[in-house]
Amino acid sequence: MKTAAQAVKGAAASVEDAAKDAAKRAKIKETALNFEASFLSVMMQQMFEGVKTSEPFGGGQGEEMFKSVMADAMSKQVAKAGGIGLAPTVEREMLKLQGLKE
Repeated sequence: MKTAAQAVKGAAASVEDAAKDAAKRAKIKETALNFEASFLSVMMQQMFEGVKTSEPFGGGQGEEMFKSVMADAMSKQVAKAGGIGLAPTVEREMLKLQGLKE
């Protein structure tokens, strides 16, 4: 028969395990979102390579330098807004690899 102290200790351990599990899940979700944002950034950079802007409002070294920054920022926003569905798939696979249930 369990004593009260053993029961409390067991409950505390299960709460601690649940907190660790939640932290792992949050980290996996963040990693999957970052992966999707990186993928989208590469796609957008390729898209922007063919776009030329006229001289009064574009062109030059500044534009070339900041195209990648703009693509990164846009890809993060697209991923946060739901993206193209890559993050949930990556998240599910990462959860499986970590032995966690969906």
